[in-house]
Amino acid sequence: MKNSVLLLVICIHTICTSAQSDKSTNWKNTYRESYPLVNDLIHTKLEVSFDFNSSYLYGKEWITLKPHFYRTDSLSLDAKQMDIIRVAILKNGELMSLPYVYDGWHLKIKLDKRYNATEKYTVYINYVSKPKQAKLPEDRRGLYFINPKGDQKDVPIQIWTDGETENNSVWFPTIDKPDQKSTEEMILTVPDKYLTLSNGALISQIANGNGTRTDHWKMDLPHAPYLFFIGIGDFALIRDEYKGKEVNYYVEKEYASTARKIFGLTPDMMAYFEKITGVPFPWPKYSQIVVRDFTSTAMENTTATAHGEGAQQDSRELLDGNRWENNIAHELFHQWFGDLVTCKSWSNVTLNESFARYGEYLWLEHQYGPDAASEEGYNQLRAYLSNPENGTKPLVRYYYADQEDLFDDVSYNKGGLIINMLRKAVGDSAFFQGLHLYLIKNKFKAAEVDQLRMAMEEVSGRDLNWFFNQWYLGSGHPKVEIDYLYDDLAKKVVVVLSQKRDSNHLFRIPINIDIYSGPLKQRYHVWIGDKNDSFSFPYSIKPDLINVDADKIVVWEKTDHKMLENYIFQYFHAGNYVDRREAIAACLKNQTNPLALNLLKKSLSDQYEGLREFTMRGLNFKNDTIRAVMEPILLNLVKNDLNSAVKAEAIELLANYPKKGYEKLFLTNLNDSSYVIAGASLHALSILDTLTAYREALKLATQKSKWALSNVDVVILLKYGTEDDFDLISEKYTLLSFRIRIARNFGDYLSRVQNPEKFKKGIDILVNQWENYPLFRAAIDNQVLISLMEKKQGVGQKAQADYIKDKLSKM
Repeated sequence: MKNSVLLLVICIHTICTSAQSDKSTNWKNTYRESYPLVNDLIHTKLEVSFDFNSSYLYGKEWITLKPHFYRTDSLSLDAKQMDIIRVAILKNGELMSLPYVYDGWHLKIKLDKRYNATEKYTVYINYVSKPKQAKLPEDRRGLYFINPKGDQKDVPIQIWTDGETENNSVWFPTIDKPDQKSTEEMILTVPDKYLTLSNGALISQIANGNGTRTDHWKMDLPHAPYLFFIGIGDFALIRDEYKGKEVNYYVEKEYASTARKIFGLTPDMMAYFEKITGVPFPWPKYSQIVVRDFTSTAMENTTATAHGEGAQQDSRELLDGNRWENNIAHELFHQWFGDLVTCKSWSNVTLNESFARYGEYLWLEHQYGPDAASEEGYNQLRAYLSNPENGTKPLVRYYYADQEDLFDDVSYNKGGLIINMLRKAVGDSAFFQGLHLYLIKNKFKAAEVDQLRMAMEEVSGRDLNWFFNQWYLGSGHPKVEIDYLYDDLAKKVVVVLSQKRDSNHLFRIPINIDIYSGPLKQRYHVWIGDKNDSFSFPYSIKPDLINVDADKIVVWEKTDHKMLENYIFQYFHAGNYVDRREAIAACLKNQTNPLALNLLKKSLSDQYEGLREFTMRGLNFKNDTIRAVMEPILLNLVKNDLNSAVKAEAIELLANYPKKGYEKLFLTNLNDSSYVIAGASLHALSILDTLTAYREALKLATQKSKWALSNVDVVILLKYGTEDDFDLISEKYTLLSFRIRIARNFGDYLSRVQNPEKFKKGIDILVNQWENYPLFRAAIDNQVLISLMEKKQGVGQKAQADYIKDKLSKM
């Protein structure tokens, strides 16, 4: 599962009231062992149909199992909040009822005899799943009916599932644990007009003659129950292929023409991931489906990845680049890491998620070069370091309150960075051969971090306990201060690395140090591991740069006492993305220094667009010298830069020149084919000419626009719009996929609305978001409504304040 949303990174994990969550402090003393294997899943066959009006699933299940080792006469299944109608065992083609006890969470079945480890048995269960009535947080209901009655305008009717972590047991009884593996049959009866998608291959379709059709999907390879999936809806199906295997894209029909542009690199990704792992794509097909209101960004269901609606982009959006490409790579790499080899327990979920995150890095490195990959790695490091609490959590966590808490910046971002460090520690050849061995030895099985360690040790011939104990089983990261002591008389320099006292513990790390004297570079390989480590290097000419962690791969917080001239040299000679970024950052802190200013001018033509953007965002336009020097450079970027994000940033910054008459330039670029450029132009225009921007926003609101432009458009309308614009504004606002980002703006607009009916409609929109979208609740809770109520009370509008108060009392 990918738990970060592009443009708006939000992760929601609501507290579950069942046994899988413990939000008291008791969890700190509760060791989360791997789940005991009493019975092993072998095969799961499901026949299901749907009641769209009630949002029910009617299911018949045949589940084949065997005892894992010890003889047993009982079976316990996870079965959350469903109606159990009958439980029986299949004997010689006949069903024999079995006694059972069901508490709403677990189905405990008494078998007809004691079975030994060589005996298979098949249990039949007739049941009804009622996910909307389940006493579970919305993001843990497993099965979702989207607009099932068809009464929501512009919302398609869909059914889809999301099983991670243990949510599929809301819609079928199973042993809902990651260390179980089962083959699968999914027999779905649906209205004729809908397409279906499930795991494995579609082996038959039968028209029933009553307006319904029965599709039979079969998965002959074992995979974990949380990866079972069904998707149903009126989709366009775009067919692709890879080495004779189906590669399909299910999108809303509006996006059929751009589906290949969104997902079309999938076969190339499959080829690349096959090459680096040495393991052919292990499944019979690979489909990707885009669904509405998905509970996360995407989910790596085996052979059937589900994506949130943010994946869908029109041709104009794609001019700014495919914002979903990282997610596509992430979920695809999961087909090896997570699906083929699955974490044995959620404590080891980083084995799934860190590799998927690293898959993004690897794809960027392959497809777009080292700068793109390094930028991704740098951003992941910043995300991990941004929350001090992350430093208290090991990658492999055997103590936690709720398994959903494990899907965080530690498991994802830090985990991916640690894999990159492991790659550097053993070398590329040993690393990728180690991955191959890990996958081959553990395919169709569940694994713990020790299996990864042993595979790497077997290939490299090295004992890697020091690495895994420190980075996987330990928490935190080093906090290091780097000092340089030059002795020109002795012609030597001492580099001192001091691990600060607030580091979790002393870290042992191999580090490369590059020493530059003019065009010559000498690399030294050293290890740190003490509170203070000193390394002495001779020189004939004083070095221009000493570059510690020359490859910029160590996960740490560092304070590096380089001089400005060292950083400037670093930009031009060390050269990787982080080296150049560090140099730019140092110069941004010293913008009035002529040497720094010259480098900043140079960095605005850096080969990598991300660093051109980074430079612009750090410029101080309150300084007259900066303003004067940068204006012609910004104009040149607007006119000539080929990257839309860079051009958009330059347009935004030209709004810092109110007397220069750039309104015409902004109006011209408002018609640019790039949404990003048009959105930046509208925002810049709103700073210099509010009335014109408002008029242009009204025009745009009647057109179909997306993302960058539509967000800016609605924000301007919310800021400057009148009560007469309510119908238009409310319609545009509710259509925004990321309206959560501007909910406060919508609340501010409603504070100016006097008409009682319009005001109530606006409040109902906010309440609907709060009730139906977990992302909305987690991001802003009900503070928008409380703030708006207080404003209305403050101006004596009691009826409107009371309406909000009544809504709040029911939330």
